[in-house]
Amino acid sequence: MSAEIVSIRNLSFRYNSSEILADISFSLTAGDYVGIVGPNGSGKTTLIKVILGFLEPSGGEVSLFGCRPSEFTAWRRVGYLPQKLNSFNPHFPATAREIVALGLLSRKEFPKRIGKSDDAAIDSALSLMDISPIKNELIGELSGGQQQRVLIAKALVSEPELLILDEPTTALDPEAREKFFDTLQSLNERRKVTIIIITHDIGTIGRYASRLLYLDKKIIFYGTFGSFCLSSDMTDYFGEFSQHIICHRHDAEPATSDKL
Repeated sequence: MSAEIVSIRNLSFRYNSSEILADISFSLTAGDYVGIVGPNGSGKTTLIKVILGFLEPSGGEVSLFGCRPSEFTAWRRVGYLPQKLNSFNPHFPATAREIVALGLLSRKEFPKRIGKSDDAAIDSALSLMDISPIKNELIGELSGGQQQRVLIAKALVSEPELLILDEPTTALDPEAREKFFDTLQSLNERRKVTIIIITHDIGTIGRYASRLLYLDKKIIFYGTFGSFCLSSDMTDYFGEFSQHIICHRHDAEPATSDKL
């Protein structure tokens, strides 16, 4: 049986008097690849922040690698790319390579230093994101799409067991987006990296992820894309045409009883 990476039971989160998340329960095991989708304001980013311990839930239980997020210390096992890319000052004195190298600090003991022994990992991450030719350029002089690829490489460089990405492709052109999804798929299939990706690209994620979590303050659906496409409840919710656009694979994948 695969190890449980994330476990959430009856999670709720309130901000002031507003309910952001209600009665959220699901789990991820090693090697899962989950696409989280939902409308704006549905709580997707909030859910990720609760999983990582950045926000304290109002109720319920959250476990990350078997620990409460507040007690979790093995951050080298997690790679995270937050949602918004803040443009770098053109005079920010760091190269793309130096930014990527910072992603290795989580696996360093004190004093935290990047050494020659880290060169191979850094070069590999740069290569994965096709940014080796710009590795010595200042991060502030790169385009928004190039900066985003640098930050993705920073999330990947420590070879995490769990990779969490919040809208990672918004600044990427179509070709770079396609290559990026191919890279994620390779990491998931060959290295068994567990992936959680928040995306608005609901019509594309079914080509890559193995599971879908549709969130609108509560879980509307969590399970395989095959189950989603054969669910009469999801037909009623989305309409048959949209349901099949989302799933991409309803003729190829057998259903399982994952529907909530």
